[in-house]
Amino acid sequence: MKKNCFGIYILLLAGCFNLYAQNVTKYVNPFIGTGGHGHTFPGASVPFGMVQLSPDTDIEGWDWCSGYHTSDNSIMGFSHTHLSGTGGADYGDVLLMPTIGELKIIPGSKTNPDEGYRSRFTHKNEKAEAGYYSVILDDYKIKAELTATTRAGFHKYTFPESKNSNIIIDLKHGISDRTVESYIDFVSTTQVEGYRRSKGWANDQILYFVIKFSKPFESFGTAIDEKISASVKDAKGENVKGYVRYKTSEGEQVLVKVGISAVSIEGARKNLDAEIANWNFDKTRNEAEQMWEKELGKIKVEGGTTEQKTVFYTALFHTMIHPNIFMDVDGQFRDMDNKIYQAKNFNYYTVYSLWDTYRALHPLFTLIEPERDVDMIKTLLAKYETGGLLPVWELSSNETGTMIGYHSIPVIVDAFMKGLRNFDVEKAFTAMKRSADMNHLGLKTYKELNYVASDSEHESVSKTLEYSYDDWCIAMMAKELGKEDDYERFYKRAMNYKNLFDGYNGFMRGKKSDGTWVPLFNPYAVTRDFTEANSWQYSLYVPHDVNGLKSLYGGGDKLAKKLDETFEADSKLEGKQQSDISGLIGQYAHGNEPSHHMAYLYNFTPEPWKTQKWVHNIMDNMYTALPDGLSGNEDCGQMSAWLVLSAMGFYQVCPGTDEYVIGTPLFEKVTIDNGNGKKFVVEAHGVSSKNIYIQSVKLNDVSYNKNFIKYDNIMNGAKIIFEMGDEPNKNWGTGKENQPYSFSQIDFVSTPYQKSDITYFENSAVVDLTTRTVGAEIRYTLDGSEPDGHSKLFSGPFQLTESAIIKAKAFKGGMDPSPLSLIEANKLIYFEPESLQKPVNGINYEYYEGTFSSVFDFASSKALKSGSLKNFDLSPAEKEDHYGFKFTGYVKIPKKGFYQFYTLSDDGSVLFIDDKQIVGNDGSHGALEASGLIALKEGFHRLTLLYFEDYEGNSIEVKFEGPEIEKQAIPDSMLFCEGE
Repeated sequence: MKKNCFGIYILLLAGCFNLYAQNVTKYVNPFIGTGGHGHTFPGASVPFGMVQLSPDTDIEGWDWCSGYHTSDNSIMGFSHTHLSGTGGADYGDVLLMPTIGELKIIPGSKTNPDEGYRSRFTHKNEKAEAGYYSVILDDYKIKAELTATTRAGFHKYTFPESKNSNIIIDLKHGISDRTVESYIDFVSTTQVEGYRRSKGWANDQILYFVIKFSKPFESFGTAIDEKISASVKDAKGENVKGYVRYKTSEGEQVLVKVGISAVSIEGARKNLDAEIANWNFDKTRNEAEQMWEKELGKIKVEGGTTEQKTVFYTALFHTMIHPNIFMDVDGQFRDMDNKIYQAKNFNYYTVYSLWDTYRALHPLFTLIEPERDVDMIKTLLAKYETGGLLPVWELSSNETGTMIGYHSIPVIVDAFMKGLRNFDVEKAFTAMKRSADMNHLGLKTYKELNYVASDSEHESVSKTLEYSYDDWCIAMMAKELGKEDDYERFYKRAMNYKNLFDGYNGFMRGKKSDGTWVPLFNPYAVTRDFTEANSWQYSLYVPHDVNGLKSLYGGGDKLAKKLDETFEADSKLEGKQQSDISGLIGQYAHGNEPSHHMAYLYNFTPEPWKTQKWVHNIMDNMYTALPDGLSGNEDCGQMSAWLVLSAMGFYQVCPGTDEYVIGTPLFEKVTIDNGNGKKFVVEAHGVSSKNIYIQSVKLNDVSYNKNFIKYDNIMNGAKIIFEMGDEPNKNWGTGKENQPYSFSQIDFVSTPYQKSDITYFENSAVVDLTTRTVGAEIRYTLDGSEPDGHSKLFSGPFQLTESAIIKAKAFKGGMDPSPLSLIEANKLIYFEPESLQKPVNGINYEYYEGTFSSVFDFASSKALKSGSLKNFDLSPAEKEDHYGFKFTGYVKIPKKGFYQFYTLSDDGSVLFIDDKQIVGNDGSHGALEASGLIALKEGFHRLTLLYFEDYEGNSIEVKFEGPEIEKQAIPDSMLFCEGE
């Protein structure tokens, strides 16, 4: 392995520190992101360190995913592991809290700190720097100072005079997780060791620790389930705590060192002894600062305001928290199968928030941390070997299954295509194909239908688009490796994004298994078809084929218009409540990742100057030096990586290419030290808050009109000079020859569409087809065959009086044909009512238990109990999670007409009316709504609702609307079953 001796590293670092002596750490403000919804922590860490030693102010609630929020005024203590900016909570392992006076072993609450060991504090007495944190605990008059190494935390507590100075060790404490088992052992009067095993976002996490005290404690004890046992040296259980006690004089200091390991207690001891061999707190603090100085000094910015430098270097600081080292100094690590392995020639990492970080964080690493990025890829492959799949969202060697896509793949391919290939390429390619060839998470219908079907999988649009991009990545690597069959297969899959574009409204939208659109489309609505977004925020997600996106919209000018509409739209959000959608400019949502590339898409149109306009706007308005200075979750460095790259003047729209798309530089000069003796320099002459527009560019003193730069330009030490002005040069960067990479090199005709909705009709429907491509002709069939250039020409509207499936394609000389359009016209047949002998209000239910992923999983199971209810009520459930219901009865329809039924459920639900599936809302998911239409005559109609609860939240609502009835819950008075 490499860099396995912390002490040697520090000696080498001290010897070369003058190379990085910029003192850029003075611009780091770790409090940025600790307010609002940033979810960062202010405590001490070193670059990519396994220890994140930070104060915890609360451990429940979405804005406390990191354990800290600047709105709080009391501290529970200082724990050793934290997540930076995630939307899910975990960690907070091994909490220490110094106190005086009465021994309290429960934390107390924010509303009543005095009932526990928690202490009030004021932010004016807090200090946070790169690698250091301090605070005065007002209730105890104790000053707590923290610093860290890669695998150890260092505490310095300055006590007042007290006969009872305590240090609490709380192993029950954790951030939104549950301690499964913990153990503490007082092995001497200066040393404590043990472990904490927990279940939370990471399903099975274990952390071992060794704690050393600078002076012998006078007394100690343990507690199990809050029962204190003085002088009992060890304890094991779910709720275990310990304490040590001193008599201190005024200003007396007690130092505490804590080593951690995921491998063993012995590993924690080795880590501690290797990294903090002495009791010199200030030395360790200085070494941590030097480590930050070295890493942050790889990018030097000149010019700009102090606030801009603070925002920039704090952002760069936040990009170096995760992924973090997850191995001991001897190279041992715990992998996905919970077994211990030995790393050979690489460092092993954890915390892969890949849905976020493939976009900008890893492309940044390829510039300033290329060797580390390769180690992160080797880690991904190690996790594949023991876990069976490349990670999706990995945490402490647990696959959490959070988010969508298989985004380990773009991380691997981006590095590979840039020449970073010091990993097992064949193993990587095999692993990539395995992820893409699974049949879970909508991939089965994606492979069969060339899109994820909305009625069989939630987040279907987002998954289709992201799978298409990931498949493009596989295709590019296959082509580079000469694997032509694989290239052809994944090339075709990479074009699947086309199948969800609706030319009628210009949005990507959900499509059902039968090829028809999901009804009641609303681009502002956050629905089951999208991941943390709506259609506005996903319709422009085709990073690998922006030319294809242009073709769908009818040309580059039309795409520019769509971008204008996105940035200028009303910022309203409808449908599901989604806190992640924040930082809105129109419908552009900078607070969440699907929007991050959008402003750069103008570079693919005739109006690249608008990229400069909107990128500057985002940098100026979405990042400040305040605690709420981030517009959304930091997301393990992605939010900050966007700023770092954009402030330097470029951003990678499509990881997997070697191109960075030009935006607008923020500083007068930026120098990137490539670590290979070469430097890439960006100069922006005349740049200011007003002079944001590029007038001209020179690359290595040669006039340059392309609106992208190559990875090799940067790594080989080029110099790019921007001349800036306050008005756009609307000629610079225009023309196809100056635009960035796109998969499609030949334009194709936009998908034909029907001008009005004829999905359902009563007597007749008019077929009226068009396309967004000017001058194209449309050919169609009605017999189920796929049209070609010889099929019937659409020459004008025609009428249908019976149900039909229209398949259409559009053609134009010099362009590829359009994608196939399938338009289903259904003549609605009214369902007849049934007769009930003794109708009584209410519905029947059957109750099942089990771990289900679909409502159909329990269809053949035996019900545990049954009964009747007034409505769709989950109260008969006998457990919080993992159960199902089958509700049966009748709905009494008051008037003949078309009725729209809805289910809003957490997790899956499917609704049948008269034995016909009307609403498909199946699968494990949070509260999502789906709907369907049916024609019903007045009277009783059979109703069956299948519902299952997987985990974390449970709810079911059934609503309808129809003639003279606004959307509402089906009232109890309309629900019936057959009486006895």
